[in-house]
Amino acid sequence: MDKKADIGLIGLAVMGENLILNMESKGYTVSVYNRTVEKVDRFLNGRGRGKNIIGTHSIEEFVGSLKTPRKVMLLVKAGKPVDDFIDQLIPVLEKGDIIIDGGNSHFPDTNRRTKFVESKGLLYIGTGVSGGEEGALRGPSMMPGGSPQAWPHVKDIFQSISARVEDGSPCCDWVGENGAGHFVKMVHNGIEYGDMQLISEAYHLMKELLGFSHEKMHQVFKRWNEGELESYLIEITRDILAYKDEDGTPLIEKILDTAGQKGTGKWTGIAALDLGIPLTLIGESVFSRCLSAQKEERVTASKILSGPKTRFDGDETGFVEDLRLALLSSKIVSYAQGYVLMREAANEFGWKLNYGGIALMWRGGCIIRSVFLGKIKEAFENNHGLKNLLLDPYFKTIVENSQDSWRRVCATALSHGIPVPALTTALCYFDGYRSERLPANMLQAQRDYFGAHTYERVDRPRGQFFHTNWTGRGGETASSTYQV
Repeated sequence: MDKKADIGLIGLAVMGENLILNMESKGYTVSVYNRTVEKVDRFLNGRGRGKNIIGTHSIEEFVGSLKTPRKVMLLVKAGKPVDDFIDQLIPVLEKGDIIIDGGNSHFPDTNRRTKFVESKGLLYIGTGVSGGEEGALRGPSMMPGGSPQAWPHVKDIFQSISARVEDGSPCCDWVGENGAGHFVKMVHNGIEYGDMQLISEAYHLMKELLGFSHEKMHQVFKRWNEGELESYLIEITRDILAYKDEDGTPLIEKILDTAGQKGTGKWTGIAALDLGIPLTLIGESVFSRCLSAQKEERVTASKILSGPKTRFDGDETGFVEDLRLALLSSKIVSYAQGYVLMREAANEFGWKLNYGGIALMWRGGCIIRSVFLGKIKEAFENNHGLKNLLLDPYFKTIVENSQDSWRRVCATALSHGIPVPALTTALCYFDGYRSERLPANMLQAQRDYFGAHTYERVDRPRGQFFHTNWTGRGGETASSTYQV
């Protein structure tokens, strides 16, 4: 084969096809392979016809079609398929060649694969790719991590195909070693879960409490998308509310209220538990999807369990503005928690994450893209050691000025029996984080009472632990002290 490809891609599902077309449109020659080789021919005779795309029908032919160092990108299902292709590629690649996993892999897998692939003399990249099908074709947000030596070889390709913000900066930059890229993509997806749940709760309140028509809700989201809440998810919610089914009625009301999930939100919650970070909003968003999946049980329970009558007799315009501010404040909490999780992971795994740069990568192309992220970038540029977004002057002002509205929305929803788990847990986090003293002293007393787990005292230096014989029968022996 005379002509060599700049990069190769394995996996011709929609994301893979669209990334290939994106790369080719930027002047790169792309080699393609798929385990079901018939897909290669269909692609070349369809969307890939007449383009600088090389079709191959075996791993050996595929690898032979690439310029050195060879750059092989996998767009296959996360898990075993990635490992299977790595095992197939290693024997036919050469020292310094690069394997790239562009799927939604779990970051511990990327940690493991980076170490394994490097032990074979090759380089490895695990990159998050966000933006869905359209983003893959027109410009996604990309979050690469893994072997640092690989980045110079793929930087131009990745940054040329990624989305760009107003000043032309690409929504792609090196994140860090090992699984850092996939970790940041995981947190992105967790925040996406939170954003979607918050928006769904706002829709639910307008529909069930205020009794708004779909056209009226469409107009509300249209206005919201022209201000501080401007974002991709607000934009598509606006469009969804205006979309009519074939019979002219709103399609949204014909969609079954059971939400699916692919696992990245759950992974984010598990990582937070492992690292001891209170990721409450994203956790509630995952559990809300789990509750929605119990459709049959909920239908049965709705006929047995009763709640308050829903009737709103207040100021609709004022409540909608309260709801906007509650949504904005809760969104800030979601990002604040996500960034705290990334900071703790960086400490745990030795990653040097650029938090402002991550906000820039999320500023365009990805599902959570919004004007909001520009302010997050500024916050970390102004204070590289910022521990929590709530402490940044801009975000502090918004949340403090919005909290009366936020509280009215949560109180009104709860008093009318409308579930708003994400809005309320965000408010509880804010109240907990700003509290100098929490009731954990009672928890520690209880733990020491029944398990001799010890406690610290406010009138003694931190790090000194004490045990009390609460009943007079327990003796003075205490359990060992440890922290999760």
